[in-house]
Amino acid sequence: MQAPLSLLCLPCAGASAAMYLRWRRFLPPWVRVVPVELPGRGARMGEAFVEDFEALVARICSEQAEAMRGDFAIFGHSMGALLAHGVARRLQASRRPLPRALLESGCAAPSRRDPARFDGGEDDASLIAELRKQGGTPEEVFASDELMRITLDTLRADRRVCRSHVDNTAGASSPPLPLPVHAFAGRHDDIEPSAMAAWSKETAGVFTLDWFDGGHFFLRQHEAGFLAALARHLPTQTHLHAH
Repeated sequence: MQAPLSLLCLPCAGASAAMYLRWRRFLPPWVRVVPVELPGRGARMGEAFVEDFEALVARICSEQAEAMRGDFAIFGHSMGALLAHGVARRLQASRRPLPRALLESGCAAPSRRDPARFDGGEDDASLIAELRKQGGTPEEVFASDELMRITLDTLRADRRVCRSHVDNTAGASSPPLPLPVHAFAGRHDDIEPSAMAAWSKETAGVFTLDWFDGGHFFLRQHEAGFLAALARHLPTQTHLHAH
């Protein structure tokens, strides 16, 4: 029996980590899915949002220290992919054990992000239009004033997180990550293919890029195929840790 691999899963903007709960049914039994709930949503609804990228990364690193013992990998979709990369970089800078792999979905590489992407309006109408354009938000959310309010407040906070992200990994101070990076993208998402391919610059190890039919939420539209690819890229050979 393989030793378990903890797969920390970071949510996309406007979402709760509950989006990952169903994966437990579909991934191999040796994968322990760890949905990472961010402050202000889901079970942490009563907490204040953290709206600064570096502050949120620091919170994740301290709160998930237990889950990041032993063999672990980090997955993130969209904003979650940016946070996953930030967490790996912070672990690297503080010389903490690194994930066995970084899995980046539906997000341009840090060096290729368009800062103007989050300059749009933050009024409700603009955010609702953005949700409609991206797809992936269930109709019952649009139909419920309460669910819509929660989603819009979360999305507004998360846009501030994304806007406060600065790519400070260029230069000698941040060598490439010594671990595999696996990227996943939808063919009809509005992210440039070259911006997805640029994730290869973040790693000194193996890089793969898998394309799927569908838009920004290809991982829901083609869940079975996506999870099969995800499982294929998870490191299976566990190694003994020197303590």
